[in-house]
Amino acid sequence: MRGHNGMRPQDVVILLKILTMQDNWQYRDLSNALSISISEISESLNRSCIAGLIDEPRRKVFRISLMEFIQYGLHYVFPQIPGQVVTGTPTAHSHPFYKNHFASESNYVWPDDQGSMRGMLIEPLHKGVVKAVKEDAQLYKALASIDIIRVGKSREKKLAIEELKKIILI
Repeated sequence: MRGHNGMRPQDVVILLKILTMQDNWQYRDLSNALSISISEISESLNRSCIAGLIDEPRRKVFRISLMEFIQYGLHYVFPQIPGQVVTGTPTAHSHPFYKNHFASESNYVWPDDQGSMRGMLIEPLHKGVVKAVKEDAQLYKALASIDIIRVGKSREKKLAIEELKKIILI
C-alpha cells in the first residue's frame, strides 16, 4: 500500500459518488461519471483507505467517519473564498433546494459556460463535478451542501449538515 500524502478534494467527490451509486460500482463507472482517470480513482481510494474513510477490499464507505470529516474538518482542509462573478451552475445556497430555504442577494456558482445563473465563483472540489451533477441529482445536492460548509453562515451550515446526514448516514 502506498503512503498517504493527505486527502485531495476529489477524494470527497469520489466517496460521495460511491454512496449515490450504492453497492453497485466499479472503477470505470466512477471514472466515466466524474471525468477522473481510473488511476486517479485508484490513488484516491488508497488515500481514503489509509485515512479510514473506506474499506477498499470490501468496497464499503465508512459513513460515520466520512460525515465527521465533512462536518468538522472539510472547511479547514478545503476552504473556499468566493471569487469573481461568472456564469455557472448554482451551488451552495444557490442550489434549487437551498434557494427555497435561504434568501440571499448573492449567488454562488461553479464555472460553466452552459450554466443557468450568474454568481460568485466557487471552485468545485473537482473540475468534473459540473458534468457529473447533471446526471446525478443526489450528488449535486451533496456537493452543494459541501459548498455551504465551505462558504456558508451558521444557519446555512446547520441545514446543509442535516441534509448531508440524510444522504451519507442512510
